[in-house]
Amino acid sequence: MQSAEECYKKLTDKNFDKSIASAKIQQEYIKKYTARYHGYYVHTLYIPKMFTEEMSEFFSRSANIMYGILEKVIREYKTNAEYRKLFGFEEKLEKLILRPNHYNCELPIARIDIFFNEDDFTFKFCEFNADGSSAMNEDKELNQAIKLTSTYNEFIKKYNVRTFELFNSWVNAFMDIYSTYDKAVKNPYVAIIDFFNGDISREFTAFKTAFENNGIECEICEITDLKYENGRLISPSGRHINAIYRRAVTCDIMRNYDKVQSFIQAVENNDVCLIGDFKTQVIHNKIVFKILHHQMTASFLTPDEIQFIKEHIPYTVSLTKEQVIKHNVLNTKNKWVIKPEDSYASKGVYAGIEGMTDKAWQKAVTENIDNHYLLQEYCEPFSSWNIDITHDENAQYKKYSNITGIYVYNGKMAGLYSRIAKNSIISTQYSEMSLPTVIVSEK
Repeated sequence: MQSAEECYKKLTDKNFDKSIASAKIQQEYIKKYTARYHGYYVHTLYIPKMFTEEMSEFFSRSANIMYGILEKVIREYKTNAEYRKLFGFEEKLEKLILRPNHYNCELPIARIDIFFNEDDFTFKFCEFNADGSSAMNEDKELNQAIKLTSTYNEFIKKYNVRTFELFNSWVNAFMDIYSTYDKAVKNPYVAIIDFFNGDISREFTAFKTAFENNGIECEICEITDLKYENGRLISPSGRHINAIYRRAVTCDIMRNYDKVQSFIQAVENNDVCLIGDFKTQVIHNKIVFKILHHQMTASFLTPDEIQFIKEHIPYTVSLTKEQVIKHNVLNTKNKWVIKPEDSYASKGVYAGIEGMTDKAWQKAVTENIDNHYLLQEYCEPFSSWNIDITHDENAQYKKYSNITGIYVYNGKMAGLYSRIAKNSIISTQYSEMSLPTVIVSEK
């Protein structure tokens, strides 16, 4: 991959003024067209994230193995009461998870995030996102924006470049899953639901358009505005909903349990097809990283799967006083990350290595002991060169930390998502940015 990246850098430097001018055009496109996240447009750099076909195949194989393990974990949770105790979910949530299966898929959609070393193909898993998996539109729009740059158009004369289509492919996967639903109808009315609070991003409208382009009627619905009447879940526009693409994450639903009773009742009575169902919370909750190392998990995995976990799942335990003392956590801050068991968008994550003083680290750790927090080994991300002329004409090439998201639709890899940061921790609360992801090969 070095040769392609080096080629891109040389093409950028060859006519730097032209590169800067086209970067400004790229930036204007991003400001105008890309999805905003909580009011902010996507930040990116000039050089895209490039992977080889070999790397793409490697991601696909690795995701398949992890997906198979996660499926087994979900099934074990549903059938083994002793195993369920390891997760400690509240009774209301457990009841929802234990609903009967109504279609043939345990985990309809996921984005499996990994720290991938491009030099030796070693990697560690960072996070398993389920129904709330996002950023498909970021990748789409960033790949449109990069076509406006001079370097990209010179680069594609020398290299074959392909990207991933993440919208129609999800509609196809969604409908394949729905076709196995025990109460499926011929022409279902689909609702995309979340807690929007009046702010519907372009990503949701892009998915709505994809459903409609495939001949499927679709509506974006605020989950709190749904009504349940006479065995039917009714959308705000008055339509009978047959199937749901759930983007509302489980912790938000449980936090607003009393406000979403129409949704809950329709799901409990199987009067709507919920894709994905609540059982996906079993693998979305970060406590699964701890449980994957547990002997009870090893008891239903193959030897190869057990070895896969040892190699790729970071050491993870509950943040307890005993563990803090055992590992001398207060005095070894650069070795650890602490994070809530159930959160998203990096909320409440603390990394000792990320510029925290000893005092600040010790305070964060001690305040969250026995507070549903996890202690996890810090994984050093792979770093690669890039340049920020998109925002700074006087920018210099710098090393940025990388994280790779692997989208999995109905058990198969559908695409990739790339994030970078100036810092060692890649999260929205630090310096996270996104890059368009391309697969390259020599012509």
